[in-house]
Amino acid sequence: MPADGALPMMLDYQALIRDAQMAPPLSIRQRVDAVKCHASPTFVMGRNPHARALMDKLAVDGVVDDFEERATRWNGSPIIRSNAIPSGASVINCAMSISPNSARKRIETRRDLTHLSYIDLCRAEPSLLPLPDFVRDARAEFARHPEKYLDVFSRLTDAESRSVFNRVMAYRLTGDMSHMAGFSVRLRDQYFEPFLGPLRDSVFVDCGGYDGDTTEEFIRRYPGYSKVYLFEPSRANMARARSRLQAWRDTIEFVPLGLSDSPGELSFDADQGSASAVSGSGTETIQVSTLDAEITSRASFIKMDLEGWELKALHGAEKHIRNDDAILAIAVYHTTSDFWRIPAYILSINAGYDVLLRHYTEGWSETVMYFVPRGATAGQP
Repeated sequence: MPADGALPMMLDYQALIRDAQMAPPLSIRQRVDAVKCHASPTFVMGRNPHARALMDKLAVDGVVDDFEERATRWNGSPIIRSNAIPSGASVINCAMSISPNSARKRIETRRDLTHLSYIDLCRAEPSLLPLPDFVRDARAEFARHPEKYLDVFSRLTDAESRSVFNRVMAYRLTGDMSHMAGFSVRLRDQYFEPFLGPLRDSVFVDCGGYDGDTTEEFIRRYPGYSKVYLFEPSRANMARARSRLQAWRDTIEFVPLGLSDSPGELSFDADQGSASAVSGSGTETIQVSTLDAEITSRASFIKMDLEGWELKALHGAEKHIRNDDAILAIAVYHTTSDFWRIPAYILSINAGYDVLLRHYTEGWSETVMYFVPRGATAGQP
C-alpha cells in the first residue's frame, strides 16, 4: 500500500462552505430575478419536498417528470414531459438525491430554455427558500465535529475512497451538483465491489432485505455461497422477497424481524417501499431483535441499509463484529454523522479492518462504507 502522503488529501471544507454562502454570479442573479417576477413560464423538475417548498413561494406553471405514467398533476400543478416545455421557459432543477446531473443534462439539451437549480435560488435569495435538509445537516454536523471527519478520512484505505469522500462531502456541504460529476446511478453494483473477492462458501446477512433485490444480486454474483439470512420487518416487502427468491428458498432463511440494539417493539412506517423505516409516526408496530441473538453461527458478509437505524443494529451485532471478521457493507448516507459514527463504533470493537467508501448515485443518497478484514481486500495495494 502506498504511503499516506501519496493518497489524496482532504479538501478544505470550511472554504467550500464560505464559497457556497457567497452571492452567485450576476448571470444567476438575473435568472433568479426573472423567475421571481414570473417573466416567463416557470417549471420545476423533480417531485420532492424541495420542489414543494419552492412552489409555496413562487408562481409555477407545471412540474417536469419524464417518467410518471399515471398521475397528471402534482401539488396542484400539471405534470408535463421535458419535450413539452414551451420555448423561453425557465426550469428549476430540484432533483438532488439520485440523478441531479442527468436531470440537468436533459434540460440543457434545450437551448431555448433557462436552467436554474434549487441551490441557485438558495444562494441568491437565502431568506426565500430553506437549504436542503442534507446540506443543513452536513454543515451543522461538520461545525460540531470537524476533527471526526479528518479522522475517518485518514482511515480510508485507498485513493478511490478518499476521492469519493471528498466529492460526496463537498456536495453535502454545498448542494453544488458539479462536485458529483463522474458519478452515475449504478444500484446493481451497490454492496458488491471487486475488492470483496469471490466470497466462496459465504454466509450473507441481508439486513433490510426489502423485496429481495440485493439478495438476488448476491446469489447471481456469488453462486458458490453457503447460506443467506434475510431480515425484513415489513410484511408486504417480505411477501415480495419470498416470491422473488422462490428458486433459492432452500438456502435462504427469511426472518420477519427488524434489527436493533435490543429486543422489543418499534413503530415502523411500512408505506415507503424501499425507504420503509423505524418512525415515531409509523403505520404499524414491528418486532425487533439483535443480530447476535438471531444468528449464533459465523457470518461472512453483513450488509445493512436500515434507513438511518444502522448504528442501533450494529450495537446489536457486537459479537459478530468482534469474533467473525465478517465483511461489513453499511449504508452511511441517511445522516451525515454516520460517516464518522459508524466507523468509530466498528473500529472500537475490531480494529483489524480496512475501510473503503463507494457511492452509487449522482446525488446525496446511496453511499456505502465497507469494512474488509485487513489483508483480505482483493486487488487493493
